[in-house]
Amino acid sequence: MASPTAADVLHRAAELRGTLTAQFRDETVKSIYAEAERVARRASHQTGSARYDFDQRIDRLVTSPIFGLPIMALMLATVFWLTVAGANVPSAMLANFFFWIEGHGAALFDSFGAPWWVTGFLWHGVYRGLAWVISVMLPPMAIFFPLFTILEDLGYLPRVAFNLDFLFRRAGAHGKQALTMAMGFGCNAAGVIATRVIDSPRERLVAILTNNFVPCNGRFPTLIMIATIFVGPLVPAAVASLAAAGAVVGVVIIGVIFTLAVSWGLSRTVLKGEASAFTLELPPYRRPGVMRILYTSLIDRTLFVLWRAILTAAPAGAVIWILANINIADISIARHIANGLNPLGHAIGLDGVVLLAYIIAIPANEIVVPTLLMVYMGTGMMTDVTSIEDVTNLLINQEGWTLLTAVNLMLFSLLHNPCATTIITIYKETLSIKWTTIGTLLPLGLAFLVTFIVASLW
Repeated sequence: MASPTAADVLHRAAELRGTLTAQFRDETVKSIYAEAERVARRASHQTGSARYDFDQRIDRLVTSPIFGLPIMALMLATVFWLTVAGANVPSAMLANFFFWIEGHGAALFDSFGAPWWVTGFLWHGVYRGLAWVISVMLPPMAIFFPLFTILEDLGYLPRVAFNLDFLFRRAGAHGKQALTMAMGFGCNAAGVIATRVIDSPRERLVAILTNNFVPCNGRFPTLIMIATIFVGPLVPAAVASLAAAGAVVGVVIIGVIFTLAVSWGLSRTVLKGEASAFTLELPPYRRPGVMRILYTSLIDRTLFVLWRAILTAAPAGAVIWILANINIADISIARHIANGLNPLGHAIGLDGVVLLAYIIAIPANEIVVPTLLMVYMGTGMMTDVTSIEDVTNLLINQEGWTLLTAVNLMLFSLLHNPCATTIITIYKETLSIKWTTIGTLLPLGLAFLVTFIVASLW
């Protein structure tokens, strides 16, 4: 009998492939590990395995079907709370320091007789835009990334991927997308970079295109402000802060739902394909290395992302100042544009000023709130107010914001297009204009669709 040719083997393999079940990869891996364990028991005798027994006892708890997800949620919530709570004071200190420099620099220019527009453009435009972004972005990233890296170095993050794999597998994505999604809480650009841990090009692209649905630290000032003003007063004062925090957490959960839903849609349409097998050998727990944590979190992540944000924030500050200080018929260009955007804004439960703020804030989400206040108050530069009561009076009593405005602004803040830093990062990671465009316009289209539906039903 003649030996089978290569073509015969490939043809027979194709026939047999159709008889395989969806779990054949898992069964194959289990059989390989079972055989390896049998051979190891025959060939060696192990002593002093207390360390691995200890690891296994921990894993029975942190990866259990009952306690695994609650422990994971508690760990990430703790990191998130430490980031938000710990960043407030250093952010305020940095802002005060940078604005002190701005005041003295502008005064120096004035003493030299520089034209007002030169002083305003350079100091109140370009410099203030940079100062605002750095003071808002740097402290949260400097807290979040080291904490996240500690969990990564400790060996806990593979357990997170293990716990969430079943959700992402059902969505046609990869379990490691949970890690990139968590990284997006600090910065979506960093989350996009973190998708390198996913080997499958298709599933990595799914993770890149959906990372924007995780609110980064630049969007939290808007979410926290709206929750404090509109959600807090709905409950007794004693629990107002808890209610506001709960509203922000609710937005985060909605973002996770959209991540899974859009991942499911992409994996069954333009990125159709079967989820790859996620075989994960959980590493032993180890003591985190201090120098490795400092380098990875501060140099490789924080400074890298901050530098890209600085490159985009400088022109944004210049544009904001120009729009606010050039008048046509005694009305600033910013107000003219906002008035023109009002019909579209009202259709989605917002107004033209909000849409203008998000257009201007494409370089960095951190400047949404100061831009809103600048246009509403008619000041010639990005501004902030020291009292939440002042903001409440401005938005509710003077500008007529309602609960619908608050709800849709939080949804729009969650779903809208990525910032310029993330867009640039998507292109650098995909080297594709097509996927960069989809990654930019897909969330923006969802933002308009969801807010339009909510406004119509309201």
